Amino acid sequence: QVRLVESGGGLVQAGGSLRLSCVSSGRTFRFNAMGWFRQAPGKEREFVSAISWSGSATYYADSVKGRFTISRDNAKNTVYLQMNSLKPEDAAVYYCAARLGRSGSYYSNEYDYWGQGTQVTVSS
Repeated sequence: QVRLVESGGGLVQAGGSLRLSCVSSGRTFRFNAMGWFRQAPGKEREFVSAISWSGSATYYADSVKGRFTISRDNAKNTVYLQMNSLKPEDAAVYYCAARLGRSGSYYSNEYDYWGQGTQVTVSS
């Protein structure tokens, strides 16, 4: 079983930055692709970003491309999401997810483990 714990959410003004972290308890973290998704009230969960097991491939939703950066530290079993130039429409609960595969995916149903989420609020 893999446990994912997100942190780093909070309240930020539009234009500001936050860095989310997700620590995995999985012994095979370094072989897992990881992803970030988000869900705003009344909306479906949507893909934000993903990273392959080695970090050599990254994937982004068009809405965050150029503003968000995903990275990972396999020695620390941690994946990060650096969020810059935040907009009010970025406000959501952000979820970390782990995939039992080495390539990232845009699809939530291809991830096997999920964290509990961390709230990001962006004031205008």
